[in-house]
Amino acid sequence: LSKGTNFTIVFLVKKMFWYPYLNQEHFRGFDKYKYNAKDTSPLSNYVMHPFWNAAVKIFPTWIAPNLLTFLGLVYLVINYALLAYYDPDFNTTCNDLDVTRAPIPPWVFLACALLHFLSHTFDGIDGKQARRTNSSSALGELFDHGLDSFAVWLITTEMYSLAGSCRQWSVHPFMMAFVLTGAMAGFYFSHWEKYVTGVLYLPWSYDAAQLVDAGEGFLCLNFVVRNSCHWLCISLPGCEASKLFSFIYPYWE
Repeated sequence: LSKGTNFTIVFLVKKMFWYPYLNQEHFRGFDKYKYNAKDTSPLSNYVMHPFWNAAVKIFPTWIAPNLLTFLGLVYLVINYALLAYYDPDFNTTCNDLDVTRAPIPPWVFLACALLHFLSHTFDGIDGKQARRTNSSSALGELFDHGLDSFAVWLITTEMYSLAGSCRQWSVHPFMMAFVLTGAMAGFYFSHWEKYVTGVLYLPWSYDAAQLVDAGEGFLCLNFVVRNSCHWLCISLPGCEASKLFSFIYPYWE
């Protein structure tokens, strides 16, 4: 890289890490902020929350909620690192390409399933641990949802590695970018709505996100058993859904 490019990169990194994102007015707002969420998701209310209420009791009260939040992201980063190493081109799960790279070892998907389950669980119990230990705070919520914003693209990328970029029974890279953009937009718009209304709405459509979380672990485990790209991709709704958008970008056959 040229000197000019290196200088630009260093400047942007410094700007990103040393930029004063929070001013004194923001800090004063923390003192009067109160978490307010409306969750109408049946799956969340009748399945996930009862499970999380039981799971949080496993942890002693001296464990900080922010530690659980951070560990949840660490598990996703480990998943990303594993798949980036074994499947950097998103094609080692494909049977229809002349891929010279060795197949992904089955234990990788099994590990991803377990780590993702732990990440989803820790993300669900950190707030309950905070209320359980009387340590809830606006800063804790900021930390939690800030890390969630990273989790959005990590989860989407891991899902794409399961299907791969095959020429058949898979999702075109353009569709991957389309889904990733949609997932991130949904996350940011929901928090923008909260900023305006003061309420974080989690409607019944939130079930789709819950099912994707559970679905990744399910698909990982079944991939270990079946080891079939064809079966894996027809089980993934995005494979067929991607054809609906073929008018935007030609779907490769």
